[in-house]
Amino acid sequence: MTPKFETRAVHDGQEADPETGAVIPPIHLSSTFKQDGIGKHRGFEYRRTNNPTRQRLEHQVASLEKSQHGIAFASGSAATTSIQLLLQAGDHVICGDDVYGGTYRFFDKVMKNFDVSYSFIDLTDPDKLKTAIQDNTKMIWLETPTNPLLKVSDLGALSTIAKEKSIMTVVDNTFATPYLQAPFDYGADMVVHSATKYLGGHSDLVGGIVLTNSDSLAERLRFIQNSAGAVPSPFDMWLLSRGIKTLALRMERHCSNAEKMVKVLQQDDRINQIYYPFLAGHPNEDVARKQMSRGGGMVSFDLSNRAEAERFLSNLEIFSLAESLGGVESLAEYPPEMTHGSIEPERRHEIGINDGLIRLSCGIEHVDDLIADVQQSLNKL
Repeated sequence: MTPKFETRAVHDGQEADPETGAVIPPIHLSSTFKQDGIGKHRGFEYRRTNNPTRQRLEHQVASLEKSQHGIAFASGSAATTSIQLLLQAGDHVICGDDVYGGTYRFFDKVMKNFDVSYSFIDLTDPDKLKTAIQDNTKMIWLETPTNPLLKVSDLGALSTIAKEKSIMTVVDNTFATPYLQAPFDYGADMVVHSATKYLGGHSDLVGGIVLTNSDSLAERLRFIQNSAGAVPSPFDMWLLSRGIKTLALRMERHCSNAEKMVKVLQQDDRINQIYYPFLAGHPNEDVARKQMSRGGGMVSFDLSNRAEAERFLSNLEIFSLAESLGGVESLAEYPPEMTHGSIEPERRHEIGINDGLIRLSCGIEHVDDLIADVQQSLNKL
């Protein structure tokens, strides 16, 4: 018997405590572990190196992503950093042009100081990837759907091109989650999540995790995890494990609320453009429907200008104006000056992040209330 996703989310890595029988495993807060002799420990030595609570969480997420290894970090950015530490001076990385602003900032403002170069291109077109590959290209980094324009890349096509050149493919699966999309089924070498978002789901923790089926990559990442030390707290990992148990239920509600929101926005002539992977007419709709089970809980749309965007955001009553996403509560934000404020204005405009762009993270509240909130705010423009 192979358990379904929902069953694995509740049980894998979360077995009852063998000492007490507690159905919910305890949080292990100890910073160090007693050894039975020199070099004789019981699998744990020091909390930075390993921790029972973190190990349970890593197994839980690896099961959901259908991977052999999970390596947890203190944040999504720490996970991103650790993957980049696999590279060497002189290496080249191809990155999608529409990615989280913090990812772009780290690649463009930090890693380039270590002689690692980056090309930011539209990875929805596999032919552009072929053109961008250089002799020293070692990694392809992509989000799908992207943040904030919700573009979708063909994972199978990109991975096939990468494997022909022995290039690693890394997929940021934060927006889709393992419930909606399985990048390893399409040839990905690594999957990364900002676990702060949908995996945790309650806006009460910060974390990141990298998944891989490669023993050698896992060994290197664990060495980096221990050496660089950007490890999560046991309490955050316990919260994350708890949040993941309801991931399937939450994602169904996030998706249905977003789908209904999109239908309402389509009827409003104050909206210039809507971005949603399963929207009829989305340029990547066919690819999205092929590799995702549903369109996700994120919706972006364009108003005419910054003044309209500011007025809309200031009049929302249920949606909170805040960065982040994927929590049970609905959030709205202004990418040009919030999550993507570190990207130069000229570049933002070049890739389509317009001055009137709004990004909604549809929570699990009653959809009628969410729609009413957006409509009353639009009526005040």
